[in-house]
Amino acid sequence: MTPLVSIIMGSTSDLPVMEEAAKVLNELRIPFEMNALSAHRTPEKVEEFASQAYERGLKVIIAGAGMAAHLPGVIAAFTALPVIGVPVKSSFDGMDSLLAIVQMPPGIPVATVAVNGARNAGILAAQMLSLADAELFARLVQFKEELKKKMIQANEELAKVKYEYKV
Repeated sequence: MTPLVSIIMGSTSDLPVMEEAAKVLNELRIPFEMNALSAHRTPEKVEEFASQAYERGLKVIIAGAGMAAHLPGVIAAFTALPVIGVPVKSSFDGMDSLLAIVQMPPGIPVATVAVNGARNAGILAAQMLSLADAELFARLVQFKEELKKKMIQANEELAKVKYEYKV
């Protein structure tokens, strides 16, 4: 099975955040890979990965990083594939990561989700892929219907919670 999405993290310490993207991709039956690469400690490996990503059959790259968070932008500099950046909260409530990822120079776009928003990154990658895959699009429609059902059920449970002055 050839991966369509690559989940890249700046450090394995980012795994608890980035595995949320993996869970979504797995649930939607999208082949993916996961690796740790550092824009600062292994820049040559990042360049090699990004410049060969298209030839390897990848369609979307999800890159998460904290602090200086250069990884998504460096990857985007070496590939024309869409890159989704996930700012990882590690300091300054993740604002340093968010700003480092979202403030890319013209010509090097990185789609950016919320701080620690790897789940949405996985969904966004699936939506990108679904443009050319009707079966995946149908799975996404079902996925979103399930989200709606969970919200309705949660609201029904909330209605059962009793307080003396709750009306």
